[in-house]
Amino acid sequence: MDSGITVTGTGQAQAPADLLRLQLSIGRSASDVSDAVDAVAGKTEAAKAALIGQGVAAADIRTSSVNVFPEYGDGMRVTGYRASHTLSVSTADLTGFGRLLKAVVAAVGNDLGLDQLSFDIDDKTALVEQARHSAFADARDRARHLADLAGRELGVIDSVIESRNHGGYEPMDFAVPLKGRAAGSPEIAVSPGQQTVEASVTVRWSWQ
Repeated sequence: MDSGITVTGTGQAQAPADLLRLQLSIGRSASDVSDAVDAVAGKTEAAKAALIGQGVAAADIRTSSVNVFPEYGDGMRVTGYRASHTLSVSTADLTGFGRLLKAVVAAVGNDLGLDQLSFDIDDKTALVEQARHSAFADARDRARHLADLAGRELGVIDSVIESRNHGGYEPMDFAVPLKGRAAGSPEIAVSPGQQTVEASVTVRWSWQ
């Protein structure tokens, strides 16, 4: 027989973003695999140099993936090879996206792709605590209401389980190559906005 009540509460906390994250890809196709790999290696170093030249710390530029694979034509005949290198970049300069993008396009040209842009919060500790507090209060209010409807009184708390999905940012996917005269075009402006952290707790009370 059930001797208590279990309720899940949710809570949120918001704060302005303080971190910009970019995912940049450098890719090149060639008839010879070594040519493709060498070209991507050189372009990758040029991209890193451009980012560092714009104030991004070297420690905030890291490799996300490296791929080398054959390309096929009619009859599954190998027609060439494709090499790519994906970089994840983070910076606290939230207004510098357009400037960074132009600098990297100038260094890499049409071999560059912008795969993803997102805003985040570097240290979510305080926000997580606020969201958790709101989630527990929500669970308690729900439990009290349900107990009143059932004509019962809440007793002691038997268990508390927290979900671990604190989130923090919404990525914006681009996944398109950057071509044409992007390096000489006006800078693209982006808006960081507010970031939301969510918490969820499941609490079980025994009946009094």
